[in-house]
Amino acid sequence: MPEFYQYLSAAQEQELASIAQQIVQPGKGILAADESTGTIGKRFANINVENVEENRRAYRQLLFTSVCNDRKISDHISGVILYHETFFQKADDGQSFVNKLKNLGIVPGIKVDKGVVPLAGTDDECTTQGLDGLAERCAEYKKEGAGFAKWRCVLKIKSHGPSHQAMIENANVLARYASICQQNGLVPIVEPEVLPDGDHDLETARQVTEQVLSYTYKALMEHHVYLEGTLLKPNMVTAGQSCTKSYTAKDVAKATVTVLQRTVPAAVLGIVFLSGGQSEEEATLNLNAMNQLEMVKPWRLSFSFARALQASALKAWQGKSCNATAAQAELLKRSYANGMATQGKYEENSVSTFADTDDNFVAQHVY
Repeated sequence: MPEFYQYLSAAQEQELASIAQQIVQPGKGILAADESTGTIGKRFANINVENVEENRRAYRQLLFTSVCNDRKISDHISGVILYHETFFQKADDGQSFVNKLKNLGIVPGIKVDKGVVPLAGTDDECTTQGLDGLAERCAEYKKEGAGFAKWRCVLKIKSHGPSHQAMIENANVLARYASICQQNGLVPIVEPEVLPDGDHDLETARQVTEQVLSYTYKALMEHHVYLEGTLLKPNMVTAGQSCTKSYTAKDVAKATVTVLQRTVPAAVLGIVFLSGGQSEEEATLNLNAMNQLEMVKPWRLSFSFARALQASALKAWQGKSCNATAAQAELLKRSYANGMATQGKYEENSVSTFADTDDNFVAQHVY
């Protein structure tokens, strides 16, 4: 009789599955607020706000404490991804952001990768660094209140890419990260992003995303990752940013769900999409179309948006405390729209925000 080693205890598996389930509960999703200091600086530059720690803290506080009339941030946000600096910051009342989120019933998460670096021996492809010391960092974040983590890998569509080398390297990196997170009690969000840069059509994006996810789940299985205690954060299957052909939300939805059916095991509880530079309204409509499709979908389809949740809030805020309430109202409206989209109940243009149709695309986007 073959013997199989138990990599996690039953109690560990139960805790991980419970956290994952809480994050993908109906009508809710994730606010990705894990922009690095450099990335948030670029966003601040667009509204002429100085990139200093106090401004970063004030902005994140605005997001995490959003209340407007009868709406509050926790109505449609179940998890928030934090950057290391933000994870240890406090609100004006002295309470840590982590505890403030937990008291609202929101699961705090943490970005644990150390950024994208060139992958030697390839044509401008990349991998993600940060595995060294990851176990110790995960243990510390867990101790301080984190429930999940996020790690982003990037794949590029080119004439001869992504290559086998890039796909297998990034899949294994994601699998090692996921295994380490689970050993330390954190639900790993696995993010293999196929960038939208290029002029490729929808069919090309579908085929590449299918390949990337196939490599990813093969690696997760080989590394004995407990799938019920994970979440997937993929790109939606969209044509390249420079593609001249137009596609509908239904086209995007069908291509995306088809890929997921072919690659993602039913054991995975939820899929939380990144917005990938889409406008706020476009990302919402595509998510809504997926949830309206009459196709087999054993996982909950939700969101983990940064730009597609924050663009209007930033535009309303302008770095001025007197605009905080207006900025919070924008975030809450966008959260509501996406909460409805997770249930296939959003109606096009039923929510109007300051930057709902603004293009959020950033070439070769890094966090």
